[in-house]
Amino acid sequence: MSTQPGSTPPRSAPPRVAAADRGATRIADRVVAKIAARAAREALEHPAPDGSPPHATVTVHHDIARVRVALDLPYPCDLAAQCAAVRRRVALRVEEYAQMSVPEVDIDIEHLRPTPVRPAAGRDRRLR
Repeated sequence: MSTQPGSTPPRSAPPRVAAADRGATRIADRVVAKIAARAAREALEHPAPDGSPPHATVTVHHDIARVRVALDLPYPCDLAAQCAAVRRRVALRVEEYAQMSVPEVDIDIEHLRPTPVRPAAGRDRRLR
């Protein structure tokens, strides 16, 4: 192919690069912490009355997230079952949304909030 004087030769298209080879994606620790806190909220069957919402802190190293969740739980309740449900849900959601493995989820129970006691149905609590 001949080119005219003063014109530029046709440029060939750059080689195709696979999407995985174009760069890296980094998810900030605070974003992973928000995912974990939301997952903890989802896992609680009965949140503590007047309690604070779950709060999470996360440390990420490569694709491994170590998570710590602070909770207020109602009292009385099965604390072990509640914590196990939170651990499962947090690990599942972080793995699903952030594509990170979660080898551990530490739970800090910050407060136990008593649940209000309701009078038994059909009983009149008024004095006569």
